[in-house]
Amino acid sequence: MTQSRDEINRIATLDDPLRRRLYDLVRSKEWPVGRHEAAKELRIGRSLAAYHLDKLAEEGFLDTSYARPEGRSGPGAGRPAKLYALADAEFAATVPSRDYSFAAEMFADAAEADASGRVAEAVRETARSSGRELGEGSGTLHAALAARGYEPYEDDEGTIRLRNCPFHRLAAEHTDLVCGMNLAFVEGLVEGLGDEEARARLDPEPGRCCVAIRRR
Repeated sequence: MTQSRDEINRIATLDDPLRRRLYDLVRSKEWPVGRHEAAKELRIGRSLAAYHLDKLAEEGFLDTSYARPEGRSGPGAGRPAKLYALADAEFAATVPSRDYSFAAEMFADAAEADASGRVAEAVRETARSSGRELGEGSGTLHAALAARGYEPYEDDEGTIRLRNCPFHRLAAEHTDLVCGMNLAFVEGLVEGLGDEEARARLDPEPGRCCVAIRRR
């Protein structure tokens, strides 16, 4: 991937501490965030929150939409509020440019071209071993998952969901291979932690990692 100066400048947008806090706030939510909500949570002025949220949207980090507050409709309901949600985009910068994603694509292509399935199985075994090693040196399942960028959270039923897939772009083109690798990694992680109550399984849904962890 050819890396432009514009992309480097775009990532520099997150150097501002307040802007990064707003970005992290939006990332942590399962629903779009309004200016008022963001300002209240970070204890800053609404105009300041709006300014930085709009900057993040201009640089492609956030998507925007408009909706009236829940329960309000028709004449007199007021103007729709501007809402912000995490954009489905990825940014990475190194100087000089490195293209690890291209190498990953080639490895994935090679694994899927192997009709015997041995390469894909080796990928899963390596992922399980890596997860086990990480688990043995980690304190909690949440901490270990967060360390690898999965952004874990618990839903209303107590199931641990993973808001982010660290291999999102690769998973879009090589879903079975990458999801199998993710599952094997999390299974190994659970084994390494010695957490006998946790069970990892595939539960794919748009906007999050394909793996979920339930407790018996």
